[in-house]
Amino acid sequence: MDLVLNPLAAVGRGVLGACRTVGNAALFALEAVSHLFRPPFYGRLFLKAFLEIAYFSLPVVALTAVFTGMVLVLQSYTGFARFNATGAVANLVVLSITRELGPVLAGLMVAGRISASFAAEIGTMRVTDQIDALTTLSTNPMKYLVAPRLLAGALAMPLLVLVADVLGVMGGWLIATLKLGFVSSTYLKATFDFLQFDDVVSGLVKASVFGFIVALMGTWCGYNSKGGAQGVGGATTTAVVTSSILILALDYVLTEMFFAQ
Repeated sequence: MDLVLNPLAAVGRGVLGACRTVGNAALFALEAVSHLFRPPFYGRLFLKAFLEIAYFSLPVVALTAVFTGMVLVLQSYTGFARFNATGAVANLVVLSITRELGPVLAGLMVAGRISASFAAEIGTMRVTDQIDALTTLSTNPMKYLVAPRLLAGALAMPLLVLVADVLGVMGGWLIATLKLGFVSSTYLKATFDFLQFDDVVSGLVKASVFGFIVALMGTWCGYNSKGGAQGVGGATTTAVVTSSILILALDYVLTEMFFAQ
C-alpha cells in the first residue's frame, strides 16, 4: 500500500507547495500595488528603475529585434517561394513582430537583465538586514523597494516593445530590399496596408503585463531570499527562470483573449 501512497503523497506535497507559492506571490503583488495609491511616493526610485529598464535595456532589445526581423524575412521568403507567395512576406513579418515576437523577445531579454538585477539587489539587502533597517526607520520596504519597480516595469516595457516593433520591421525591410530584391516602396506599402491598430495595441498590452511580471518576480524572489550569498544566487536564478516561463505562458493566455474566435 505504501508503494502507492508514497508517490501520491509526494505529488500532493508538490502541488500544495506550488499553490502556496503562487498565493504568496499574488498577495505580495496585491500589497505592492496597493501602495501605489497611497502616499508617500518615491519618484526618484521610480525614475531610477524606469531608466534601468527602458534606457539601459534598449541596446540588447534593439539588436534582438533587428536580427529577428532579418531572420524572419529570410525564413518566410524561403517558405513562401515554394508556393509563389513571396508577396506575403511583408505581411507576415509585420504581423509576427507586432503581435508576438516584439513583446515576447523583448520580455525575455529584459527578464535576463532586470529580474536578475532586482533579485540580486533586494536579496543582498535582505541577507544583510538592510530591509529590517528600513522598517526600523519607519520606511515601508514594500512601498520603497517594490512598488516603484513594479510601476516602472509596467510603463517602460511598452516603450521598449514599440521601439522593437519599428526596428524589427526595419530589419526585415533591409534584408528584403538589399538581399532579396524587393522594391522598397512596394514592401513598405504592403507593410502599412496590412498593419492594423489592434495588432500594435495587443503587443503593447502584452508588453505591460510582461514588464510587471519581470519586476514582480525579481522583487519577490529577492525579497524572500535567505541563506547568504548562496541564497541570493538562487533567488537570482529563480527570478530569471520564473519570469521567462511566465512570459511564455501568459503570451498564450493573452493571445487567446485577444484573437481567439
